[in-house]
Amino acid sequence: MALEAIDHVDLVVSSLDRSLPFYEGLLHPLGYVEVGDIVGEEGERVVYLSRHQTDGAIGLRERHSGLDTADRYAIGLHHLAFSVASRELVGEIAAWAREAGAEIESGPHEYDYTPGYFAVFIHDPDGIKLEFVHRPEEGDLVVRLAALEARLAELEREGGPSV
Repeated sequence: MALEAIDHVDLVVSSLDRSLPFYEGLLHPLGYVEVGDIVGEEGERVVYLSRHQTDGAIGLRERHSGLDTADRYAIGLHHLAFSVASRELVGEIAAWAREAGAEIESGPHEYDYTPGYFAVFIHDPDGIKLEFVHRPEEGDLVVRLAALEARLAELEREGGPSV
């Protein structure tokens, strides 16, 4: 049985005027290039950023109540993670976010969650935590392991550290 993907996630932001350009720039490299509006259940504007001819969208709507910034330890969303095709693209997203003035919580670098887990954690203009992560395929790990073994052998031949 195939795993069903999440169809969409709606985020509540303090200002669509501020957040929409941020998310358009941030998610464009991941293929979120289509923008469409609907009217929400309370008459509010909801803007969806979606990928061309694929499932999955991120919706943005302005808040009606609540805190001025996100509290990821209150009931609700802690963070939202996006899968990224390469380590290089994680780096490009981090550079874009930095140039846009976003807070970089950590990364981009490798984390020990799973082998090869490479990510950057950033905060959107309202403090919502976003993660952009690349997890290598098994073949990528085999190539990486072979390169590390070759480097270790080279160091041992040079009289460097041995294991």
